[in-house]
Amino acid sequence: MSLVLLERPEDGIAVIRMNRPDAMNALNNATREELAEHFQEAMNDDGVRVIVVTGNEKVFVAGADLKEFAERTTAEWAFSDARRTWRIINSCQKPIVAAVNGFALGGGCELALHCDIIVAGEGAKMGLPEVGVGVIPGGSGTQRLTRAVGKYKALKMMLTAEFVSGQEACDMGLASECMPDAEVFERAMAIARKIAKMPPLGVRLIKEVTLAGMDASLETGMLLERKAFEILFSTEDQKEGAKAFIEKRKPEFKGK
Repeated sequence: MSLVLLERPEDGIAVIRMNRPDAMNALNNATREELAEHFQEAMNDDGVRVIVVTGNEKVFVAGADLKEFAERTTAEWAFSDARRTWRIINSCQKPIVAAVNGFALGGGCELALHCDIIVAGEGAKMGLPEVGVGVIPGGSGTQRLTRAVGKYKALKMMLTAEFVSGQEACDMGLASECMPDAEVFERAMAIARKIAKMPPLGVRLIKEVTLAGMDASLETGMLLERKAFEILFSTEDQKEGAKAFIEKRKPEFKGK
């Protein structure tokens, strides 16, 4: 049985679905490998404009598989490519929407934090509780959570190993929206559909400039934005968008 499923339910949208229900979708090595492979496949497919990541109605990803790495040594961590999956997801130029139901803890919360939009269910439980088992977040959680919610909220969550609900996550900036649990996936798909209809090159540059600008000065970020803005005037989609607006019709964007 595949531990991670890659589905293409609609034009322009790929769904990556965690599929290890017997272990609450915990991330073991095999699951990480399949996750990386499916992300790479979706990234390389020109027909995919948006990626939706989800689990099931009870759990997104409960964290790392503690049984697998409990006895690992420092050398084994240092000389393995344990962070390959995170590098691949981090390099994704396409928008990623997370549909989070149930537990999104540790590596599961970090997977959500790698996404661009997070739709959380009211019953979701999100957190980075690694300190409770003697380690710290290792998939960029300390950095991404702090950038998302600020120092004081982030440190409280990580130092106490406390979880937050879907509504709390939304209120603090850890999620984009909070929905009734039964509506989470469909809401994520609705967002993905809307993005998939937008000009792909413009979407790509919005993500690229926004993420790059977060770690740059305001002046540098504004320079990146200006250059990206100017580049788009040489694309067919820009001309199509302007023409469709003038002609009062729906545009047909081709990613050119």
